[in-house]
Amino acid sequence: MEGHAEHIIQLMLQLAIIFIVAKSAAEIAVRYIKVPPVLGELFAGVIIGPFALGAIALGSFGPLFPGDHGHEIPPEINFLGQVASLVLMFVVGIETNLEQFLKYARKSFFIAIGGVAVPFTVGASLTVLFGFAESFMSIQALFIGSILTATSIGITARILKDLGKLDGAEGITILAAAVFDDVFGILVLAIVISLNETQTISSSNILIIAVQAVGIWLAITALSFLLSSPLSRFISGFNTEGALVAIPLGLALICAALAEHFGLAMIIGAYSFGLGMSNSKIKHEIEHQLHNIYNLLVPVFFVVMGMMVDLSAISTPVLVFGIVLSLTATLDKLIGSGIPAFFSGFNRIGSLRIGVGMIPRGEIALIIAGIGLSKGIIGTDLFGVSVIMTMSTTIIASIILPRLFKNNQDGIKK
Repeated sequence: MEGHAEHIIQLMLQLAIIFIVAKSAAEIAVRYIKVPPVLGELFAGVIIGPFALGAIALGSFGPLFPGDHGHEIPPEINFLGQVASLVLMFVVGIETNLEQFLKYARKSFFIAIGGVAVPFTVGASLTVLFGFAESFMSIQALFIGSILTATSIGITARILKDLGKLDGAEGITILAAAVFDDVFGILVLAIVISLNETQTISSSNILIIAVQAVGIWLAITALSFLLSSPLSRFISGFNTEGALVAIPLGLALICAALAEHFGLAMIIGAYSFGLGMSNSKIKHEIEHQLHNIYNLLVPVFFVVMGMMVDLSAISTPVLVFGIVLSLTATLDKLIGSGIPAFFSGFNRIGSLRIGVGMIPRGEIALIIAGIGLSKGIIGTDLFGVSVIMTMSTTIIASIILPRLFKNNQDGIKK
């Protein structure tokens, strides 16, 4: 019982520090450094995390984030971070204009194809070039390639939301392309893992994975849209305070669980439900009631992401490869997504915004890297490279994207 009480006390202290530091770091980032709050939250996570100050003993309380290697972040904190990411994506989905999303879906599809093919090829090639894999078809090279494919919907969405650009042509195109991007990225990951386990790639397995991934995404979005009106009437009938936020959020979590069960990322399920509800009559009431929950929880997600960074795993060769991979990871999304955007009706500034918006790799890249580490596909060296690339691309996009939107210039070709 005493051990349980100590665990509760430690958990309370951890949550207190995360909440306070998240808001303090965001304030410093916005007021003094003039960068998006997400950047401050990510760096705050690195500083207070188990690989930095969090490992220092605090008198009789011991370290703030103790634990064995691989389990430094408490599961409760990790879970809260995951819930925060789902709240973020549900809010982003419900704030997206569904008609505009469908309008730009075809363009986004082709933008996503380029945004997956180019990074995958470049990432796998560089892994071989720097001696971390024997050939382009070796499992380590293919895995690093797959890590580079998925754009972080959460980070890009947060930047666009802070800029008030979620409903613009570029904002919607970026989000739609990022969703396609993650579907394609998860498909690539499934193929690489299958190759690692069986040493063969079955075309029938690829088809099953593809149909399942795309099918569950379309099903969640379509059902949410079709049921939005009856759901709105049902929820509006509640007199209990808070029902307008609790029930939709609960349904978003169910959709997230379904997406995860069928091999998609949870965040896509939450986003798809929000997108389906974006034309509902209670949309603005849900947004209003979610406002405080969003502001409390979402920064936690980015702090927890920062806490995953293990600086001790980054040696000189890893650092050099990580820097080169970060630079090419920036360029390959600019080229892979920016060029298709230009030929899809966007002008130079619009294409540049879309290319930069597709640069951040975040939660999905870290999840994929973690899977590779746990399965023994990659070692701590390539995991460290993945972390460097993830942080660098997030920083680059967080700094450049707001500046590209600063002049409010139209991004569509006349």
